[in-house]
Amino acid sequence: MTTKELSFQATESAGDVSALWLRPRGATAAYVLGHGAGAGMKHAFMESIAQHLAERKIATFRYQFPYMEQGKKRPDSPKVVEETIRNAVTAASKLAKGLPMIAGGKSFGGRLTSTAQAKEPLPGVLGLAFLGFPLHAPGKPSDTRAAHLDDIRVPMLFLQGTRDSLADLTLLEPVCKKLKKRSTLHIVDGADHGFHVLKRTGRTDDEVLEELAERISTWTLGLLE
Repeated sequence: MTTKELSFQATESAGDVSALWLRPRGATAAYVLGHGAGAGMKHAFMESIAQHLAERKIATFRYQFPYMEQGKKRPDSPKVVEETIRNAVTAASKLAKGLPMIAGGKSFGGRLTSTAQAKEPLPGVLGLAFLGFPLHAPGKPSDTRAAHLDDIRVPMLFLQGTRDSLADLTLLEPVCKKLKKRSTLHIVDGADHGFHVLKRTGRTDDEVLEELAERISTWTLGLLE
């Protein structure tokens, strides 16, 4: 499998950003995958999850937000990020050529995809998958960041670790329960926000990535039934 490097216009003012398209032979769906706030699309986690998904016939479209493309540390405004997400979905759909699509991403990328979807449905997107939804800042438990989720009509998959300092499960579980059938919560025992696990768990980070990819794959295929 070969990863194709390309670019697309994020916004008129921000210009072009880079993207990576990985489509395995016999692909059944495509995942438009935004990166976390502090690491770009080539971060080891992003590379690994894309490879694991490709092994399960899920294509991935990874992309940079303008601030990351420009080497800045401060994230772009929500308006710029959301417009970038919409344009990423459009660019991915042209490459996917009819493949069913889901969207979301790691932490920041997933959360801002959800805010974009809440304001106006992303064209062609059947569901949202969040790799560590950042419900609140570390040490500041709150569920206010989830208020917009009730405006989303497509199914959502939350993949969360039990040691995630950005998502207290006692707060996230009620949020998911309130969303009813639109929400699926998959808990990864022992994983932190980056899905790292301690050695004493007897598991490796790669085994966790296998679990995440398998869950995304089975959930996505379930959307197509």
